[in-house]
Amino acid sequence: MAETLTIRGDLELLARAGHLFSSVREELVCAARDVGTWPRPGAREAARERMRNGGTQQVRKLFSPSALADERSRAHLKEVVAMGAQVRIAATALPHETIVIDRRYAILAGPHLPGGREYTVTTEPNLVGGVHTLFTAAWEAATDLGAFLRGEHPHLDDGGRRVLRTLASGATDETAARELGMSLRTYRRRVAELLAALDADSRFQAGVRVGELGLSG
Repeated sequence: MAETLTIRGDLELLARAGHLFSSVREELVCAARDVGTWPRPGAREAARERMRNGGTQQVRKLFSPSALADERSRAHLKEVVAMGAQVRIAATALPHETIVIDRRYAILAGPHLPGGREYTVTTEPNLVGGVHTLFTAAWEAATDLGAFLRGEHPHLDDGGRRVLRTLASGATDETAARELGMSLRTYRRRVAELLAALDADSRFQAGVRVGELGLSG
């Protein structure tokens, strides 16, 4: 009988639904904000082991651009692709995080709350089918990881991110340069380099571009 459960917290999710990850046979699709969205132990390792052993015919993972914000996450996604999964990057941040297994089970994550996240686990066919259809629409509009990395997605080093933080704070150039321990001339040169990296003509456009790419300071 189809059912829908509300599960509170990562530990309960692993205890009550962790076995689903090792039961994947044909298809696993996942939409997430970043690579650390879902509980790390148990469930994730079971899914990765299934991929390593070739037990899943198709794995598709869709991420927000913020999943590429640091080198460790980028390396993880490349490893996932090397294991046989397809990975795409959405144009904007994903509002919900979801896993669909074999079009039979759907797991939907709620927002982060002080008491822990709530998850909805369902086997109701219409709901599972609807979630899968929404995922497919987002997937079709997204960009393959390799193409995204070869495109104009800039990599910002620590210095660039510090400059981003000062721009976001609204501090004057003089104050920002002093806080970063550099000369005013050097600071303004770094700002100009940052605008060029972001393909922005102004500091306002840089802020917009940062939001589009899911980058942060």
